[in-house]
Amino acid sequence: MSVTPVVAQESKHRWWVLATVALAQLMVVLDATIVNIAMPSAQADLGFSDNDRQWVVTAYALAFGSLLLLGGRLADMFGRRRMFLIGLVGFALASALGGASQSFSMLVGARALQGAFAAVLAPAALSVLTTTFTLPKERARAFGVFGAIAGMGGAIGLMLGGYLTENFNWRWNLYVNVIIAAIAFVAGTMLLSKVVVRHHNQLDLSSILLASGGLFLLVFGFSQAEPKGWSSPEVWGSLAASVVLLVGFVLRQRTSEFPLLPLSIVQDRDRGASFLAILVAGSGMFGVFLFLTYYLQLTLGYSPVQTGTAFLPMIVFIVITAQVQNNLLVPRFGPKVVVPIGMALGASAMLVFTTLVAGSPYWHVLIGLILMGIGMGSIMPPSFQAATLGVPRSSAGAASAMVSTSQQVGGAIGTAVLNTIAATAAAAYVSDHLPATPDVVAAGAIHSFSVAYSWSAGIFVLGAIVTASLFRTRADRAARLEAAAQAAPATVSASDASSDDDAPVLAH
Repeated sequence: MSVTPVVAQESKHRWWVLATVALAQLMVVLDATIVNIAMPSAQADLGFSDNDRQWVVTAYALAFGSLLLLGGRLADMFGRRRMFLIGLVGFALASALGGASQSFSMLVGARALQGAFAAVLAPAALSVLTTTFTLPKERARAFGVFGAIAGMGGAIGLMLGGYLTENFNWRWNLYVNVIIAAIAFVAGTMLLSKVVVRHHNQLDLSSILLASGGLFLLVFGFSQAEPKGWSSPEVWGSLAASVVLLVGFVLRQRTSEFPLLPLSIVQDRDRGASFLAILVAGSGMFGVFLFLTYYLQLTLGYSPVQTGTAFLPMIVFIVITAQVQNNLLVPRFGPKVVVPIGMALGASAMLVFTTLVAGSPYWHVLIGLILMGIGMGSIMPPSFQAATLGVPRSSAGAASAMVSTSQQVGGAIGTAVLNTIAATAAAAYVSDHLPATPDVVAAGAIHSFSVAYSWSAGIFVLGAIVTASLFRTRADRAARLEAAAQAAPATVSASDASSDDDAPVLAH
């Protein structure tokens, strides 16, 4: 029997919708790194200590990571357009508050507020994309753009942060979000569908507390590993408590009438593999953004603007690769082939970086950046698309939140683990080459970067093995989608489809 899959009514302005949500996503992603460039200037202006400065970054990560699942469910409950616009306004106000900060505590509070509204904005943006693009070819193209932004946002943050810090002042690294959010808000008001289909207008308080508390302690525990040490009660106590709370959260989702995260979303092999791929990529690529930034500035003497510009080739190759992979190679070979290859390329890039020395020319760095760009362009867009494929529209926000949660938790783990490994390697090198002259300390730093790159390469290799094992074959996926299509109504009119938010998004 011939069956027509259920599809949503396509927006006449869907490509402008893509541009709008992509702009919002870029703002959220780049904000994780743009402030790093401004940190020395902000520290000198507001007078906070080296020990305190981590909280400018950690406050954003804690609020963002711990509230994502709640933000995703709110988008499903109250409408994606509404939560998208609320997220934009809140993020802009928090950014303005941060830019106007007159004290360290005011800046940290504003960063936490940014993270909270980012947790509302990010899932809403991805779920808008998920429900707007349902035709396979257009969906592939749209997710190629969106996934590329997720992969290159950190590098753009470094570029933009360097430019603003050198030519204006550190406050504009926050004020710039007001401009971006204003453009996205005007566009979103005009373009996003005003039809709202609400689902499950109740929240399970116990699920919220378990999820938010567990994710908060998870991110907090990893964030304290480098300054406090892994043996600190703040670290292992937080991580142990997070495991208890997250296990309790999973158990609660099995019985809750209104689950915050329907377990069917993560139990699907393709979606589970996608979440893991995003987590691994987020962990591994911090070897680029964190240590390569240090290398370029401290070893090669690059200015902030030069450092940011140095990452431009990686951005270009992410954009090109994302479109080629999602439009040509993923439809032909599937994520089971493309994503592991991307992981292998990421590992190769890290191995190139391990060979950097004090006098390495830029072309040496460039080889690694190109490999990394192709790798990330092969990992992120297919994983973003597979992570939201086949999800009922009533749970699109929850699935989108899991995507952002995977990326955020991966970044927290990568930062903590690689930072600790690098610090340990640097200390060991200096102790083995006493006296600790400036040249020895500088050599120890380069050695520590190389060790961190090696571990990062191992993370990517592990990701390649896991994703190659978990992703379904194209034949298996096609059979499952055919079965789902046959189980759906034979035909659905465009007007009916546009309001049928329980219908799964079917593609590929």
